[in-house]
Amino acid sequence: MRNYDVLIIGTGVAGLFAALNLGCDKKILIVTKGTLEENDSFLAQGGICVQRDETDFEPFLEDTLRAGHYENNEAAVATMITSSQNIINDLIGLGVAFDKKGTGFSYTKEGAHSRARILHCKDMTGKEINSKLIACVKELPNVTLLENNTLIDLLVADERCHGVVLREKSGKLSNVYAQNTLLATGGIGGLFSKSTNFAHLTGDAIAIALKHGIRVKDLNYVQIHPTSLYTGRPGKAFLMSESLRGEGAILVGKDGQRFADELLPRDLLTKEIYAQMEKDRLPYVRMLLKGHMDGSIAERFPGIHAHCLQEGYDLTEDYIPVVPAQHYFMGGIEVDLQSKTSLANLYAAGETSCNGVHGKNRLASNSLLESLVFSKRAAQAIEAAFHREPSCLFPEPDARSIAEGLNEATKTLLKLIGIEEETHAK
Repeated sequence: MRNYDVLIIGTGVAGLFAALNLGCDKKILIVTKGTLEENDSFLAQGGICVQRDETDFEPFLEDTLRAGHYENNEAAVATMITSSQNIINDLIGLGVAFDKKGTGFSYTKEGAHSRARILHCKDMTGKEINSKLIACVKELPNVTLLENNTLIDLLVADERCHGVVLREKSGKLSNVYAQNTLLATGGIGGLFSKSTNFAHLTGDAIAIALKHGIRVKDLNYVQIHPTSLYTGRPGKAFLMSESLRGEGAILVGKDGQRFADELLPRDLLTKEIYAQMEKDRLPYVRMLLKGHMDGSIAERFPGIHAHCLQEGYDLTEDYIPVVPAQHYFMGGIEVDLQSKTSLANLYAAGETSCNGVHGKNRLASNSLLESLVFSKRAAQAIEAAFHREPSCLFPEPDARSIAEGLNEATKTLLKLIGIEEETHAK
């Protein structure tokens, strides 16, 4: 019987950072559906927000609330903002190398921000943070990493979570027991035909929560990013970071004229882009950075520049066709400020969870910060309440009954999100 003190599902920044904030006396298993790097944290380009100084609290709060249409949990927003400087210091201590400007850090500004408060690592901030966290977790002797295993159910009895059911790549099912379980499985992009997310991120944990009557929240709050690279091909969309527009890129229609404020909140700019596409009768609008940015485009955005070249576009010279794509999920498993769910011994953090911090629409570059702040708080809550209880043994998992239950829960999830079952991405 596999039994752990803490079981973490997901290897994005939320899952990894939680492990790094748990005591070395805890026996920890971290499980991921794909490989360690196949998570949306790894794909994050733009950066991570931080409260610049004491005078920035109110502007940062207002920017986040305004972007979220004032449907945010203000206590969660305040917690995130006031924790931000400590989180950045933690990351620097773990080896994350943020870009510098002179003797200080380089800050950029993105849509709906009133000032530049976003730290970045070129255009690969998520990759830099995630890679450093993976390296640090691999050094922990009390942590086991397990790839290519899919969460398909929770072990629930006596109003408490006792662990999970996993499906190996071979199809074999097994029960894994844990005193505490943290769900950090990412978003729902795989349910959409066009998304910037990895295709295997299909909201599994949220569907399973629905199956067990665990409280969920704001499942119809789905964010469409205004700018992904238009290729005309099906499959995963390549994100054209908001930082491009933060550094000066403009959006133009077929006539070559700007049609919107490029730094509008994401949901509002997306509406403007769709309206322009309809007006132009084209499946995209165009982005231009040349002549609108100070400094070297290729140096500031090496990853995006290289990808565009592969697609036949030169970011330093050309108009780039862009189109909106599903990007982020503001809803999820409902949690409190300690990332506790409505089921005892079960926690959730990152995009899987919903504490209301983003409201109806997420402010740019708040995702990494939120994941780190509240996964650390989850780890602290687990430590504070930790005590070992006898495991409640469950029968060997029945593949058919689990599949039937998960299928029904997924149908419910699709309806609550607002996706027609027959049209969602398989």
